[in-house]
Amino acid sequence: MKLTDNLLRNLPAPERGNKVTWDDAVKGFGARVTAAGARAFILNYRRKSDGRQRQFTIGSFPDWGTTAARQEAARLKRAIDGGADPIGEQEENRAAATIADLAARFERDYLPRKRPSTRRVYRQQIRTDILPAFGKTKVAAVSHADVDGFHHRLSARAPTHANRTLAVLSKMFSLAVRWGWRSDNPCKGVERNQENKRHRYLSGAELSRLSAALAKLPDQSAANAVRLLLLTGARRGELLAAKWADIDLETGVWTKPASTTKQATLHRVPLSAAAVQLLAEMRQTSDDAEWIFPNGRGGHRIEISAAWGALRAAANLPDVRLHDCRHTFASVLASSGLSLPVIGSLLGHTTAQTTLRYSHLLDDVQRAATERASAIITGKAPAEVLPLNKRGRRQ
Repeated sequence: MKLTDNLLRNLPAPERGNKVTWDDAVKGFGARVTAAGARAFILNYRRKSDGRQRQFTIGSFPDWGTTAARQEAARLKRAIDGGADPIGEQEENRAAATIADLAARFERDYLPRKRPSTRRVYRQQIRTDILPAFGKTKVAAVSHADVDGFHHRLSARAPTHANRTLAVLSKMFSLAVRWGWRSDNPCKGVERNQENKRHRYLSGAELSRLSAALAKLPDQSAANAVRLLLLTGARRGELLAAKWADIDLETGVWTKPASTTKQATLHRVPLSAAAVQLLAEMRQTSDDAEWIFPNGRGGHRIEISAAWGALRAAANLPDVRLHDCRHTFASVLASSGLSLPVIGSLLGHTTAQTTLRYSHLLDDVQRAATERASAIITGKAPAEVLPLNKRGRRQ
């Protein structure tokens, strides 16, 4: 018989199991009725590769009408004749990796190679933004438009954070390509938000206010961390993860292990007399034999954000970030006439481009040098170089 909607609607339900009524228009196409009364369209076919007989469910009635289901059965038959296997494809899709699976492997196989602070940030971005947006989506199903929309939504709230999260997602997809989970990276070509690099340095007056606030801070462990950030130009994560074994107080050298540095290479830096003295005083009063900044639970401190917030308020420095201590250290070096390569080596920069942000601070030093050179050439006394404010007046 030829199936119709009316015929299917009136087919009686079997007492148990299910009963199939076949259609004579398309071979293998039929309607299945269960004992519970559920009705669905099916297609029986033999897999071309091995001749195995399979039964594929096209869809339920009345969500699918008889005419539409028959047309779909005819389309599937043509695909099967060409070697397709609808059930096999369905099983593959069901077993295909999701973004949640990709995130799990990313955390297991990739993150252990990163610094602890980087691992914390990446995990937070994955859990807060990436998984809620894509967690259940198949890795192979995410499109460029999906990623672009995701980045656009994040950008409305936090443009810089959106760029950072997109970078993490892009790395995940790059690894997915390497692991054979998909053939391309859908993050490629998504336009990042423009970011304006900050160049905030503490002035002499601001350093005096900060120094006074540091002396009054109840958490003197955090205060010492800030002092050392100013004296060494180190990154917060490098300093908080430092061990006493890394510091040679006799020679005044701090050897940073590759596991704690951003460039993932060992970084050996000399310490000033003030830094050595502060560390020596801390060592005398320290009860911990391993960590310079212990957390009291066998590890080291991770954050000093609360203490820094209190310091900013007390010193009236509302726009100063903790990382600006590093910028201030570099600016003092530049203003003292040290070359950019020397500054870069002290900060642990891997490329000269990163240090170029401090190049404008060399202007006064270079101007004084040109005056000395011109005095020798002309035989005249060098002009006095005076710092001027933006209005051209002497500071």
